[in-house]
Amino acid sequence: PFLFSPGGISSFCNSRGPCLFLSPTSDESKSESARRPGERSPFCYSPGQFFFEYLVVVSLKKKLGGDYEPKIIYQFPKRENLLRGQKEEEERLLQAIPLFCFPDGNHWAPLTEYTSETFSFVLTNVDGSRKIGYCRRLLPVGRGPRFPEVFCIISCLGCFGLFSKILDEVEKRRQISMAVIYPFMQGLRECPFPAPGKTVTIKSFIPDSGTELIELTRPLDSWLEHVEFRALLQRLSPENILWLFASAVLERRIIFVAEELSVLSQCIHAVAALLYPFSWAHTYIPVVPECLIDTVCCPTPFMVGVQKRCLEQVLDQPMEEVLLVDLCEGTFLRSVGVPGPLCPNCKSSIPFSASEQVNTHVSEAFIQFFVKTVGHYTSHLKWNKSGQGSFQEKAFCKDVTSKSCRKFVKRFVRTQMFSLFIQEAERSRITQEGYFQRKVTEYQEQKKKQRRNS
Repeated sequence: PFLFSPGGISSFCNSRGPCLFLSPTSDESKSESARRPGERSPFCYSPGQFFFEYLVVVSLKKKLGGDYEPKIIYQFPKRENLLRGQKEEEERLLQAIPLFCFPDGNHWAPLTEYTSETFSFVLTNVDGSRKIGYCRRLLPVGRGPRFPEVFCIISCLGCFGLFSKILDEVEKRRQISMAVIYPFMQGLRECPFPAPGKTVTIKSFIPDSGTELIELTRPLDSWLEHVEFRALLQRLSPENILWLFASAVLERRIIFVAEELSVLSQCIHAVAALLYPFSWAHTYIPVVPECLIDTVCCPTPFMVGVQKRCLEQVLDQPMEEVLLVDLCEGTFLRSVGVPGPLCPNCKSSIPFSASEQVNTHVSEAFIQFFVKTVGHYTSHLKWNKSGQGSFQEKAFCKDVTSKSCRKFVKRFVRTQMFSLFIQEAERSRITQEGYFQRKVTEYQEQKKKQRRNS
């Protein structure tokens, strides 16, 4: 079955509807722990990999009872000659996709105007592999009232900005004809996914316009390629962002509320990205389908998004303590104590501007927080003769000189995200020089220099 999250809530569609299993799987943890310390990513990448696995088009179809349900009306490419297990996996995937393309249930009527929006969801398989659905919901060209369609690109590659540009091209072609989309997607599928910082060029013919050259560039900073912080900065104050960050770091239950699917998707991805080099390891659903709204009753940590029209339904649920974030008003509707740490240094570093470097500036502030509080973890790994590492937790915590920081670290070491990170570190004595480790080394060199000069 597919897990509708990057780790935590599992669900698959069968004839009786969605079934839920509310705990991470050990297989997923094993997959996570095979990655390098400081370079954890929920999305796998291999050089030369396809841009995407499927393009599906989802539309609303009328049921016998009069309600509407989302159905796939087109799939590219069609898969043939699949083995039995592969065919069953594909069927589960294709059954799950419509639910997340139209998470707002049956609340639809034919429209004459609709502003297109972009959002994404994540499906995690039991072996820990993940697939992302990049969605563009739009109103097709036509006369009279009609239903919107969702163009959904399924890929195991995490790069939201790049796929948003691809969906721009898909929408542009949809305004001409469905037939113009498929040659473009075929050209894209035949093109290898670029390495960080590299560009690929795709030739695409459009009637009355001729052949266009479309350049797709992958960001150089790979840990930021699936995130856009601007949406979060526009909706929450620095104080609330820090409170939210602290709640996520300590693995609390967090519900986001917004009108638009795109806002929910962007803001939840942004909060998860603030945790780098750690990864959220629990239930994570950027947009909860209406039929799964009781997810908010989960007793374990979660980070989920709910459309505002479902707010009363959420509040009626027998929930445990949660942080309920209203992204429309920029306020907390419910909160749970001062989570700490609220890291004042991060607050002064949050850029509330339209700078193109906003992603880097925001991420850097929070990375430095982790560098200063837990960056000394490598000094407390002991190795046996067989090369197996053992983390010395008590000595690690005691090594933190600040009392407030030590209090945080003692709580943080008990989180699953820290445990998974340390499991990776214990696997190999060879330190991988990822971005986080480079920042740790720079900080330690600065401290040595200051001590020599004092």
